[in-house]
Amino acid sequence: MSSRFAPLKNDTFLRALMRQSTEYTPLWLMRQAGRYLPEYRATRSKAGSFMGLATSPDYATEVTLQPLDRYALDAAILFSDILTVPDAMGLGLSFAEGEGPRFARPLRDEQAVRDLRSPDLASLQYVFDAVTQIRTELAGRVPLIGFSGSPWTLACYMVEGGGSDDFRTVKSMLYDRPDLMHHILSINAAAVAAYLNAQIEAGAQAVMIFDTWGGALADGIYQTFSLNYMNEVIRGIKREYDGERIPCIVFTKGGGLWLEEIADSGADAVGLDWTVHLGKARALVGNKVALQGNLDPNVLFAKPEQIRTEVERALKAFGKPGPGSGHVFNLGHGISQFTPPESVTAMVSAVHEISRQMRA
Repeated sequence: MSSRFAPLKNDTFLRALMRQSTEYTPLWLMRQAGRYLPEYRATRSKAGSFMGLATSPDYATEVTLQPLDRYALDAAILFSDILTVPDAMGLGLSFAEGEGPRFARPLRDEQAVRDLRSPDLASLQYVFDAVTQIRTELAGRVPLIGFSGSPWTLACYMVEGGGSDDFRTVKSMLYDRPDLMHHILSINAAAVAAYLNAQIEAGAQAVMIFDTWGGALADGIYQTFSLNYMNEVIRGIKREYDGERIPCIVFTKGGGLWLEEIADSGADAVGLDWTVHLGKARALVGNKVALQGNLDPNVLFAKPEQIRTEVERALKAFGKPGPGSGHVFNLGHGISQFTPPESVTAMVSAVHEISRQMRA
């Protein structure tokens, strides 16, 4: 381990990703630092805006650590946003209250696409400073995950100019001018690999690629315009740093149809949404990659006893991990801002307790 940082006290998450034996099933949550926590809302209020929060290493560190102070989670994830990379490309990112992200200069014509350049990583130094600060303040409690959006998911926002219900603009470009789409994706893939490598050098101990909108693509189109470029990113990122293995997780929401192809990407672990059966996924690819997931986030609106039942169902669907298999418990997508914090307490304790019993 790098002499810059304290030795790791809990490596259960990393061991599961590398399909090594663990005493229990580790867990963390997508969006575990977020609006469902009152302490997060208080910090965001101090920061004045979402971007004020995300661009301040001090605030980013504070909110990253908040869920770890409240719950016995097995990993921390950098508090940031997937759109930091296109923002650094000069597209003019802003967040309007209640409206989500918006780009002032979306890629709507050939000239805009041809003018696109990979970002100067120096403009993202606030992210790397946050990674180092978080890793330092964790003091070895649990590993730190760095992340990025996938090339395709970033392209969706860059072309649409924000979120979308039907991806009409970006899909029109994909079908009408595939050359322009490939140009954007190629630049994005190089930028994402460089961005993740800089996070690794700053202290990230695992990295995750979020392909939030890959499932919006048709079969065949997904492989060409999303998976191929994620594979390019995976080939470009450091898999070892300071003598330590750096596991990589990929997650395509709605990607269950392509599970075997995703498992061949070279990633160490594949995240699953709640539409996939963990046991069937393990039978298909559990000898190649670890699996991460996949409780429906809406289970957390149920009573504690029902949460425990659903946790047990998921753990038993995967089964007792054996040699060469690994499971990291997570939700099938990000935690809802309306989730009662005590529901997470019930889930975390159920995962640790039941998974220990299954290994006894």
